[in-house]
Amino acid sequence: MGIEWLVAYLALGAFVGFFAGLLGVGGGGIMVPILTTLFAAQGVPREHLVHLALGTSMAAIVVTSVASLRAHHKHGAVRWDIVRGVAPGVLLGTFGGTFIASRVPTTPLAIFFGCFMAYVALQMILNVKPKPSRELPAGAGLAGVGAAIGVISALVAIGGGSLSVPFMTWCNVKMQNAIGTSAAIGLPIAVAGAVGYLINGWGSGGLPEWSAGYVYLPALVLLSALSSFTAPIGARLAHKLPVATLKKIFAGVLVLLSTKMLHTVLST
Repeated sequence: MGIEWLVAYLALGAFVGFFAGLLGVGGGGIMVPILTTLFAAQGVPREHLVHLALGTSMAAIVVTSVASLRAHHKHGAVRWDIVRGVAPGVLLGTFGGTFIASRVPTTPLAIFFGCFMAYVALQMILNVKPKPSRELPAGAGLAGVGAAIGVISALVAIGGGSLSVPFMTWCNVKMQNAIGTSAAIGLPIAVAGAVGYLINGWGSGGLPEWSAGYVYLPALVLLSALSSFTAPIGARLAHKLPVATLKKIFAGVLVLLSTKMLHTVLST
C-alpha cells in the first residue's frame, strides 16, 4: 500500500470519528461511499466494490460502537431491557442481511444505499421527531423490529440509529434513553454485520491482498486508529458548536458522497 492510501484512510478515520462524536451519527454514511471510491482507484473489481466497502465499514463501526456504548452507559442512558429484547432479532437480521447484500449486484446495492442516505439526510434537515403515540411491543414483536432494523443496517452498513431512535421515540422512550439505547444496539449490529461480510466474502476472487472476506484489514486498522482518537474530540465540542447547523451541512455531505459513489459505480 502506497503512502497516499495510508494518508487517505487515516484522514477518513479522523473525519468519521469527529462527526460521530459531534453529531452522534454512525460512520457508514461517510465510509461506504468514500471507501467505494478509494477501492475503485486501487483497482478492486467492480463486482466487489460496494460489498468490500460495506464489510469494512461494519468492522470499523465495532470500534466506535464500543466507545459510544461505554459513554452512554456511564451516564445511565441505556435501557438494557430494550437492548435484551431487540438484540436477538438484530443479530439474526443483520447477519442474514449480509447474505442478502452479498448476492445483490453492485449497481442495485449502490442505488439502495443512495436512496437510504437521501432519507437519512432529509430526516436530519427537517429534524424529524415522531410524536410518542404508542408503547413498545413485547417479546416477539420487539425482536421482529430488531430483525427489520438489522437487515436494513446490513444493506447500508449503519449502526441502526437512524431507524432505532425514531422507533423508540415513537414508543414513548425518552430521547436521551433512545439515543443511549441505540448506541448499545449498534454494537451487536456491527459485530453481526462484520462477521457476516467476512463469511460471505471468504474465498472470493479478485479481492485485494490482506482482505478477510469483504473486510479490508489495512483500511480497518487505519480507520479505527484515528476514529477512536477524534470521536472524543467531537463529543467535547458538541456543546460548543452549532450542532443544528452542522447537521444540515452533514446531511448535504451525505447526499454528495452518495451521488459520487453512484457515479463511481456506474462509470467503472
